[in-house]
Amino acid sequence: MAKMTKEEVIEVAHLARLAITDEEAEHFAEQLEAITNAMELLNELDTENVEPTTHVLEMANVLREDKAEPGLPRELVMKNVKEQEAGQVKVPTILD
Repeated sequence: MAKMTKEEVIEVAHLARLAITDEEAEHFAEQLEAITNAMELLNELDTENVEPTTHVLEMANVLREDKAEPGLPRELVMKNVKEQEAGQVKVPTILD
């Protein structure tokens, strides 16, 4: 993979609206080169019989079943309401 230059790092930082110094750009360029070199090693692996995955662990739907359950009794809820009218919570008007 091509080496990332200091100028390319400065351009990307500019596009991301990041202010970096020349020294930081050189440092980031070295780090990005090390990262891309490490990723290039993965190209050497034989993945012929490896199934594509979307997650490293076996995942299942972790959400609970969507079923109706009884809520709190209205009388109990209304004990915590500041103002009520006809069994409904009354709130200040926000629209004219």
